[in-house]
Amino acid sequence: MSPRAGQSGPPARTLAFVESPVQLLNVLEWAHLHAGRIAAGAQEAPGAPDAEGAQGAQGAGTGGADPAAAARPGGSDPATALLPGQAAVPVPALPAPALPAPAALGAVPPQSRRAAVRRALGRRAPGDRAPAAGADLTVVVLAPTDPMTRGQLRRMADLAREDGHRVRWEEARGGASAPFQTIGGLAGVLRRADRIVMGDPFSRYVQLLLTITRAKDLVVVDDGTATMEFVAQLARGERLVRWHRKGGRPGARDLLFAPVSSSARRRLTPNARRRVEVFSSMPVSEIPDGVTVTANGFAWTRARFGPPTVTAGADMVGTSLVETGVVDGERYLEAVRALAKAHGATRYFAHRREHPDKLRRLAAETGLEIVRPELPLELIARRGPVGRTILSFPSTVVHTLPLALAGTGVRVAVCDIDPAWLTDTASPRAQGFLSGVTGTARDVHRLAAVSLA
Repeated sequence: MSPRAGQSGPPARTLAFVESPVQLLNVLEWAHLHAGRIAAGAQEAPGAPDAEGAQGAQGAGTGGADPAAAARPGGSDPATALLPGQAAVPVPALPAPALPAPAALGAVPPQSRRAAVRRALGRRAPGDRAPAAGADLTVVVLAPTDPMTRGQLRRMADLAREDGHRVRWEEARGGASAPFQTIGGLAGVLRRADRIVMGDPFSRYVQLLLTITRAKDLVVVDDGTATMEFVAQLARGERLVRWHRKGGRPGARDLLFAPVSSSARRRLTPNARRRVEVFSSMPVSEIPDGVTVTANGFAWTRARFGPPTVTAGADMVGTSLVETGVVDGERYLEAVRALAKAHGATRYFAHRREHPDKLRRLAAETGLEIVRPELPLELIARRGPVGRTILSFPSTVVHTLPLALAGTGVRVAVCDIDPAWLTDTASPRAQGFLSGVTGTARDVHRLAAVSLA
C-alpha cells in the first residue's frame, strides 16, 4: 500500500516533519503545551481511520517489514534486539490493569473485545473519538535507514496515534527516486498548511521542503544540543551547519545545496508576515530578533509515564561522539570503563546511533549490561526502573533528564570530555561546544574528566 494512503478529508493545518524519535517526542511535548492553539481542526468522525490508516502496520507500526530484520541478533525487532550475551533489562512486576471479566466479553464480537481490552489498558481503540487538540496535526515521518532509529520511531508513532494525531510515514530514503516521490507527494499539503513544525532545521530534506511551503507560522522543536547551535547561527546570520562539522571546508554537495540552505535560513528568520517559534529545553543565550522561545518542561512525558521505580545503583548513558568523529574510540572505551568503576554503574543505555561493534567491545571489556532502548531515554527513564544516579558525557540528556525525572530523587551527573580524547579531525569548535553543553546544564552534578592513566 502506498505510504500516503488514507488521507481523505480536509488538509491538516499543522504539519510536523521528524526524522528521529527525539524530534517526535518533542513534537508531542509541543502539541501538549499548545493544545489550545491547534484545536481549530474538526474532530475525526467516529470510526474514521487516521491519516496513515492501514498503512501504519506496514510502515510505521510494529509489524512493518524491515529488510535488515533477519540479520539482527535477538529477533526481528530493531528496538528490542540484544547484543550477543546481553540479558534483557529486569523490569519489576507492576499491578495488572483491571481488564473486563471474561464472562462479560463472552457474547461480544472479537473486534469489540479487543477494543474493550485496549480501553482498559488506557489505549484508544479504533473508532474512538480523537481529542480536539490533535485533530489538525499530522506528523510526517521522513524515515531514516538506521534500524534502531526506525524501531524507536515506530513506537513513538504509535504513541502519537494514541494521542489522536495523524501519522504519515514516508520512505524518504528508500531508493534513488524516493526523494522525488516524497517531495512530490507532500507538495500539495505543504502549500495548504498554516503551520510547519520541524525537528531538524539543519536537515537538507527539511530545508528543501521549506522552499515549498507558504506557512506563516514556523516552529522548531528540540533536536538535542543542535538546537543551541541553530539559534546562535540564526542570530548571527550564519549559514546553517551542524556544530561538529563547523570549521571544515564545505564539500561539493554543500556548495551545490547552498542556495537551498540560504533560502531556508531566510524563511526561518521572522518578519512582519512570518512567525518563528523555538520550543526547547536547551539553554538559549542568543535569541534572534522576533523569534519566540518557549520552554519545554516535558509535561507530556511526566503526565504519560511514571513515576519510575528508583534502584540503588547507577546507570550510564552512551553517546555517539565516536560515531560522529569527535572523540577517539579507544579513549572513549577507557573513559567508560573508568567512570563505571568509579561510580559502580552496571547498565549502559546505548545511543541509537552507536555502532554494534563498539557496543560489543564495551560489554566485553567493561562488564556493563548494554541496553538498547525502544524509546527515547527520557521516556525509558520515566517509565523505569532507573538507577538513583545517571552518569552521562555532555549530551542532550543532561538537560532533558532532570526535567523528565523532576521529583523522583534521581541525580544526573555529567562527566566532561578531556581535550586529549578528541580526534585530530574534530571540529575546532568541538571542545568549546561540549564544555558549553555541560556548563549550561541545570540541576546536574558536574564531574571532572576521569583519569585514563
